[in-house]
Amino acid sequence: MTNLVIGSGGGGGKGGGGGGSTSTAKDNLESKQFGRVLDLLSEGEIGGLVDGAKSIFLNDTPLQNANGTFNFKDVSYAERTGTSSQEVIPLTENTAQVQNTGLGTIVKNTPGVKQLTNSNIDAVKVTISVPQLQKITDDGDIEGSEIDLEIAVQYSGGSYQTKVSGDNGKIKGRTGDLYQRDYLLKLDGAFPVNIKVTRITDDSTDPKLTNAFQWNTYTEIIYDSRAYPNSALVGLRLDAEQFSSIPKRTYLIKGIKVKVPHNATVRSDGSLAYSGTFNGTLGAAVVTNDPAWILFDLLTTYRYGLGVDTTSGTGSTNTGYLAEADLDKFSFYAASVYASALISNGAGGTEPRFACNVNIQTAQEAYTVINQLCSVFRAQAYWQAGSVALTQDAPQDTSYLFSIANVLEPGFNYQTSSQKNRATVAVVRYFDNELRDYAYEEVKSTANIAKYGSIVRNIDAFACTSRGQARRLGEWLLYTENNERETCSFVTSIDAGVVCRPGQVIEIADEMRAGSRKSGRIKSATTTAITVDDATGLVASNSPTLSAILSDGSVETKPISSISSGVVNLSSGFSSAPNANTLWVYQNSSIQTSTWRVVSVEEQDGINYAVTAVSYNSSKYSNIESGISLTTRNVTNLNVAPSTPAGIETTELIYENLGNARVKIIVSWTNDTANAYVRFRYGNNNWESRIAEKTKQIEILDVVAGTYQIEVYSISASGLRSVTPATKTHTAIGKTAAPAQATGVTLTPIDQDNALLQWNKSSEKDVLLGGNVLIGQSTSASARWGDATELENHTLPGNATSAIVPLLPGVNAYLVKFQDDGGRKSPTPGSNLLSDWEDTKGVITMPSVSDRLLVQFVDEHTANFTGSKTNTAYDSTLDSLRLSVSNNATAASGEYVFATSVDLTQVYNVNLKRELNSFIYADENLWDSKSALLDTWGLIDDELALTSSDCNAVVYFRATNDNPSSSPTWGDWQQITGGLVRARGLQFKAKLTSTNVDQNIAIRRLGVTVELQPRTESITNAITSGSGPYQVDFASGFYEPPSVFITQVGVNREDGDYFEIDNITRTGFEVTFKNTANDSSYARSFVWGASGFGNQVSV
Repeated sequence: MTNLVIGSGGGGGKGGGGGGSTSTAKDNLESKQFGRVLDLLSEGEIGGLVDGAKSIFLNDTPLQNANGTFNFKDVSYAERTGTSSQEVIPLTENTAQVQNTGLGTIVKNTPGVKQLTNSNIDAVKVTISVPQLQKITDDGDIEGSEIDLEIAVQYSGGSYQTKVSGDNGKIKGRTGDLYQRDYLLKLDGAFPVNIKVTRITDDSTDPKLTNAFQWNTYTEIIYDSRAYPNSALVGLRLDAEQFSSIPKRTYLIKGIKVKVPHNATVRSDGSLAYSGTFNGTLGAAVVTNDPAWILFDLLTTYRYGLGVDTTSGTGSTNTGYLAEADLDKFSFYAASVYASALISNGAGGTEPRFACNVNIQTAQEAYTVINQLCSVFRAQAYWQAGSVALTQDAPQDTSYLFSIANVLEPGFNYQTSSQKNRATVAVVRYFDNELRDYAYEEVKSTANIAKYGSIVRNIDAFACTSRGQARRLGEWLLYTENNERETCSFVTSIDAGVVCRPGQVIEIADEMRAGSRKSGRIKSATTTAITVDDATGLVASNSPTLSAILSDGSVETKPISSISSGVVNLSSGFSSAPNANTLWVYQNSSIQTSTWRVVSVEEQDGINYAVTAVSYNSSKYSNIESGISLTTRNVTNLNVAPSTPAGIETTELIYENLGNARVKIIVSWTNDTANAYVRFRYGNNNWESRIAEKTKQIEILDVVAGTYQIEVYSISASGLRSVTPATKTHTAIGKTAAPAQATGVTLTPIDQDNALLQWNKSSEKDVLLGGNVLIGQSTSASARWGDATELENHTLPGNATSAIVPLLPGVNAYLVKFQDDGGRKSPTPGSNLLSDWEDTKGVITMPSVSDRLLVQFVDEHTANFTGSKTNTAYDSTLDSLRLSVSNNATAASGEYVFATSVDLTQVYNVNLKRELNSFIYADENLWDSKSALLDTWGLIDDELALTSSDCNAVVYFRATNDNPSSSPTWGDWQQITGGLVRARGLQFKAKLTSTNVDQNIAIRRLGVTVELQPRTESITNAITSGSGPYQVDFASGFYEPPSVFITQVGVNREDGDYFEIDNITRTGFEVTFKNTANDSSYARSFVWGASGFGNQVSV
């Protein structure tokens, strides 16, 4: 199409007369020239100019006003929207060849005609030359004049078509020298073409009127034939008379057309409205300002984006990067739905939440451009599972749950920036389409300015042309600066890492930040009953809920109806039962999880994933867009004093320290916090304090007997204590308590004299460490410790479990008692029932003993204890030997040396067995000591023996190998415990002891049995007697003559042989062999043996 605008000539004014003067009109005809501009607006196809010439601005002035009038003349334009088949804009000359017409001056009625035969010509420029145009009046004034002409075109012999006439063909004004005017004719017909120039004005015959014109040249024009397909263009032809240089051009256009979802329609403001369900297919390309699909187009278009080249035969070596199949359309769709939603524009109207209006004119790194476009609608592009997906800062449900139960050490790491660097004023620069220049929107946080002063942050709102959108961006910046500067990072395992994505909202139940544990692992579950690993601190109050990760990876939250025995019952069930070992999270109105938006997920080693998230508040969107106040979550109880601990208990135990037994008190309690503050004191001493970290108990060491006051405060993770403590008063026994009784006592005979006594090892540290095991012998039928004799040489270490003990006549039982390192012994039971004693005393039937030779029984009781006494006395009332009493106090110890000693005449190995029958009593409990009424009496006579263990009696001996009647050398005194003793002479004594001045010991029977063991001596190799009596000597002497037997052996034995044994002594005998035939003596071979008691020892 020809879009020709030709400027008209100027007019002259008539000069005023008078005064004989003349005037000359101004020379106002100037040659016209035109500038041509071709602007590339965009890759195509675009929607084009918004409103034709009204959308073209030259030096910021619209080409056409809203009322249709033009601000510039002789300006023409043409636009192309960038289709693949668009036409050429006829503005740019490729070649222009000037031709001479040879016609010269054109006169009326003789038009000038010139034929063009070059069919390649697109246009012709006819140049009309006016040498002079003026008129001299009769007064001598020089005035302007005018010329009318017409130009017509004839195509291939057809009729002429007038192209220039009327005002367009009028040249008006004055010029005193050559003036030229060009007329551009577009040729769009068949060749040959005739160009005819006709003079309409009469030829001048007046020498004062000069108005002739010439057609001397024309220019054949061939335009640039390139149409620039797929490029949006605007071409301008500008009158050089109006512009000293090429003006600044601005165009208001409808941008590039992009594919949008099949269920989308374009609103009048360029945003998208959706209906129905998106099925993943895209419809025809339309003009829209939706940032999500603009980004999608940029990523998938080959010409100007990252798309793959879908054309064939292009010869391109770069096939691109992304096809539509490589993008997650559904994430782009979700972002578009949020971006296109209509919200208040702050001026009484509505607008889309995010609109993208930008002309990207320079090549940049793809990463930069993508991030810029994403910033328009608060999105982030990332690669997931083989495709590019979008995440957006928009409201969304929780996608995953995290707690200490599913993150690795060291747990959650929090970081934040300094408050002093956070903006309080945001200045947003955006492009104002009305002003066609950048404008600025200032957003202030009055409250933060009052606190921190004015801290300005400047920000460019990329692709933003809306003041409302710019303001929301400023509000978002201030919110982010002041509320989303905290990040949380942690490492989780693969099960959570592979499903966690950037942009997702997650919930974190951090017991360290919350101050209590509200999360863990599920042990088992149905849809309505969840058995958790630990329900401590969970209560069915304050609108409680339970969140769980289901088998499909989704998170569901349901209200709780009750909690019992570790089972959380739900008011409404989950859509499916959670798997065992998956995460659960408890919340109520008092304590809630913290919410975060994932920023990055980084695989570390194929097993673990590092996650970084930024703090998130779902109410920020209504706050930013509508000014609604932010809601806060109660994510911690650290600023609230914790509750007082409950169930405080104390336990007293003995422990080992450096080989010694010590006493400790274990204090335990129940509370909801991880830590506790404990203080305690002994009696009225100063308080001591401890911090119990991540434990519910402490130990108080080196405890002594007495009263301990104990207080336990709960401590929150922030260090706050409970207002009141849990208290406990503990009366410590310390090591004053007597050891427990021995159990499992058994006695197993080894031989005639000894037995193996065994018992269960004590479990008490103060017995095992520094304590003893005491062994006693009882001759009483009731086998009580009170009338038992303690074996002094059988005081064993506290960890002993056995001992070899003698089998003595009259001993009815062996008893075992534990003694701790403070000398305290196992208690004597308070009952004399046999069943009460069986675990303590090991009552057995003593084994029978083979006969031995009783050499002597030394009996002191029969003679009323007439031996030598030291601190002892014979009590005729008791008919017993006892400790002396002075000033109502029993002597601590005393001795009684037997009146009778033993002389064996030779040195022998003998068995000693003591006979001891004693009991313990208190003088004031005897009948004869009672003076009060009978009903007031306590124990009487020897009843106290049932409960006393502070007295003992032991029998000792000493031996000599010399004649005791002369001046012998005696050995040391030793306790009689059984076994063999080598001696000739023996002396005996009893030692009585009492550790209680109110208790005494009385010995009823006291004696020692001296026995010799059986002995047999024989030979096995035969000897031969002489013809008379044969003397046989024993290897060692017996105590008395033994029994002798002889057996005749050998070949010299004859019938009628017999033998006679004579002169049997303790050292030997005589034997004579005879025969009945003549009673004569004969030599015979024989063996012999002797059986008796005692074995004389040579010394």
